[in-house]
Amino acid sequence: MKIALGCDHGALALKNALIPHLEAKGYEVKDFGTYTLDSCDYPDFAAPAAKAVASGECDKGIVLCTTGIGVSITANKVPGIRCALLSDVVSARMTREHNDTNMMAIGAGMVGQLQALQIVDTWLGTEFSHDERHQRRIDKMMALEK
Repeated sequence: MKIALGCDHGALALKNALIPHLEAKGYEVKDFGTYTLDSCDYPDFAAPAAKAVASGECDKGIVLCTTGIGVSITANKVPGIRCALLSDVVSARMTREHNDTNMMAIGAGMVGQLQALQIVDTWLGTEFSHDERHQRRIDKMMALEK
């Protein structure tokens, strides 16, 4: 599975911790940046990561900033993306089971590194339930893009 990663300067340390963690679990990572602590604009990194997921270049995506809010809003502007801002493992599991999210966001200033890794592992390890009621709701949600 290929994972798109994108972050701004506020989440660079967390992104840099995620890369070897994901690779050790057998995931291929495409890093869309940023690569320095210089102040930057999160849409410049979250949008390309989201476009890679929407196009099928990457299977799933993870975007990061200080709060996770800006990157999640940015990712959700890309047609075909369902990005959830996560801060706990229960929400990580539920958003995959019920919403079939293809991207997730974390706020590096809101969640510690250990908890972030647990959230990522839970999200990536949880499959969509394929329950008819959940699919019906996703179809209604995605129809709003048209």
